[in-house]
Amino acid sequence: MNIDNIEAFVFIVHYGSYNKAADILFLSQPSVSARIQSLERELNCKLFDRIGKQIQITEEGKKFLPYAQQILMTYQKGKLHINQKKSLPEELRLGCTVSVSNYTIPDVLSRLKQRFPNTHFKLVTGTTDDIIGKVVNKEVDIGFVRNVSHPNLQSAKFYEDPIRLYVYEGHPFLHMDRVTIEQIAVQPLVFFECGALDWLRVHRMFGGLDHPPNIQFLTDNSETAKKLVIRKAGIGFLPSLSAQEETRSGKLVPIPMQETEAITLQTNIVSCHGKHAPFIEAIMSIGKELYGEKNDIELLYK
Repeated sequence: MNIDNIEAFVFIVHYGSYNKAADILFLSQPSVSARIQSLERELNCKLFDRIGKQIQITEEGKKFLPYAQQILMTYQKGKLHINQKKSLPEELRLGCTVSVSNYTIPDVLSRLKQRFPNTHFKLVTGTTDDIIGKVVNKEVDIGFVRNVSHPNLQSAKFYEDPIRLYVYEGHPFLHMDRVTIEQIAVQPLVFFECGALDWLRVHRMFGGLDHPPNIQFLTDNSETAKKLVIRKAGIGFLPSLSAQEETRSGKLVPIPMQETEAITLQTNIVSCHGKHAPFIEAIMSIGKELYGEKNDIELLYK
């Protein structure tokens, strides 16, 4: 069965005439008529009746129409899929911050590989500014960075990671119904500082105190901060995603605080305008699978 003949039949039904279907298909009216005649011979039935200058689909034509539409749709989807596969790059270059590399990318890449089995993935890490520069200069195709904007790039929120106060096993705060900022300030503190504006909000929590917080350790590496807390060197504010495994095992315990409920670290996906759409759509879909519709990490661990 010729797909062109089926296409002509569906278009005639949709537009209501041979002439309009011919115009849309860039064919002559006799060519469209010939296609319908050929299809009628294959089906051994009449598809249209002529009533004066008008045409009317026959009962046999009505029965065949949904099948014809399905055949045409399946053909178009298959054609689009093949052409899309041809246009996909053999290698996709991804750039991300160290925290994204540690806690997010392994889950994302394993799922992305399932969707694009013929694509190889190259990953580089750096600061948000580094990755932005690499995407702008086309050294990297897609970047995972903090919530920043750039006139030459398109940006979309991938997920939000709540910042919470974490203490170690056996800490006195675990036996308290409520913990105040004053009580936290006198504790030995491990401060993980990644330079994002959200961390300024953590600092501001201590702004109204008569004395500064007791910061004993200041680091730009979340793994270092986390291990210092586990070793009881102090307590600290950490992104929830970085502490998920230790929270499950009980080595770290989040302390609920109203002051930190709205403080999150947002990670965005950036790329050049109009580029790599299939991959970006897939990554956003994976984000919903991993982090939920709201992309809130904390929802997974309640």
